[in-house]
This record gives sequence, C-alpha cells and structure tokens, in this order.
Amino acid sequence: MKERERFIVTALVLLLLAFWLGFLFHRSPRFPGSAIGGVLGVSGAVLMLIPLAYLIVKRIKILNRWVTRFVSMRTLLTWHIYAGVLGPILVIFHSSHKFDSALGIALTVMTLIVVLSGFVGRYLLTRLSDTIREKKETLTQLGISYRQVAAELVGDPGHAAMLRSFTGLFTRWIANKLILRNQLGQESPPPMRALALVDAMAEIEYAVKMHQWFKSAFQWWLRFHITIAFVLYLLLALHVWAGIYFGLRWFT
Repeated sequence: MKERERFIVTALVLLLLAFWLGFLFHRSPRFPGSAIGGVLGVSGAVLMLIPLAYLIVKRIKILNRWVTRFVSMRTLLTWHIYAGVLGPILVIFHSSHKFDSALGIALTVMTLIVVLSGFVGRYLLTRLSDTIREKKETLTQLGISYRQVAAELVGDPGHAAMLRSFTGLFTRWIANKLILRNQLGQESPPPMRALALVDAMAEIEYAVKMHQWFKSAFQWWLRFHITIAFVLYLLLALHVWAGIYFGLRWFT
C-alpha cells in the first residue's frame, strides 16, 4: 500500500508541476471569475483546509481522542496527503495561469513550496525510517553470528591468541586481506570471521547513528513545513477576501 500511495502521490505532484508550467503556453484572464472557475477555486480551497484539520486533530489531545474513535490517524494522514495535492491542482486550474497580481503570485509560489516540502519530507522520512529498521535487523543478525563465533573462540585458546595478534591497524589490514582470500576458497577461521563481523557491526552502527541524526534533523523540516503552511493559509484568506470584496461589491 505504501508503494502504491507513493506512486499515486508522485504522479499527482508531477501533474501539479506540469499544470503550473502551463503558464508558459496558456493564459485565460476571464476563466477564474467564471462559474466553473469559481467552483474549482472553492473546491480547491476546501481541500486545502483538510491538511489544517489534520494538524489540529494531531496536536489537540481531547480532539484527537474524540476523532480517533471514528477514524484512525493513519486515515487522516492519507486524507492530509491526497487533499494537500489535489487542492493545489484545482487551484492551479482555477487560476488558469492568470498570475498578474502580487497576491496571486505569492499564493501560487507558497502553494508549490508547501506541496513540494511536504512531499519530499514525507517520503524521505519514510525512507530513512525503513533504512534504519533494515539496518537494525541486519545488526541483530550479525550480533547472533558474532556470539556464535565468540563461543568458538572461547573454546579454543589458540584462536583467541591469534585474534589478539590482529588488534593493530596494520595487522587488521592484513587480516582483512586474508579474509578476502579465504572467502574465495574454504571458510575463514573463527578469528578472521570475528574480525569481519566486528568491522561490519561497527559500520552498520555508524550508519544507523547517521540515519537517526538525519531523522532528528527532519524535526526542523516539520517546523518549516508547518510555518509556511500557515503563511499559505493567510494568503489564501486574503485571496478569498479580495475575491469577495472586489467581486460581490458589484452586486450592490
């Protein structure tokens, strides 16, 4: 399901970018004020409010407990993702590439930034989490193998003495060369396998720490995404107000 969701959302984001780049070839100043253009604009604005609802439900505990009685947070997150892309697509349709006012240009730019930052952050964070989980599983398997080799070393004092002779930097390099040579023929002796397992475990532990650091750094991305999302909602409110003020006043 994750792969399917990733494929669909990626296609929608590419569609959004393609529609936005359409201003290079097409512009219709009258369409945004038409009936169809108005319906698309209102529909897009409503869809863009759904991600805001998700943020509110996620952070207000009382509301979260009440809402999750009827719908899971995972479902709300799915709505958040799809509405956060479909809404801007309808808004681009509504604009019909009429980017004449400073407010309209700012609203379009912020919409694209919010969508792209959410898309990149969401799937990079998912990828980091998957990578960390896979590396931890590999580390667990290596730990099991290391304990088995360690038991063999304890049972043979000669192997333990051989292992102590490869504790230096140069001797460790020689040991690694011997391991590679033995892998082409018979199985490496327990001391060599112990060294190889220790090196592999150290590399994976380092990789896990680095991935966890990047994952922690994404908390700053989340704050950035939320901040620019609220800027977007402010611009959207100004746009709606301007549309009502400069549009409906002609009926008076």
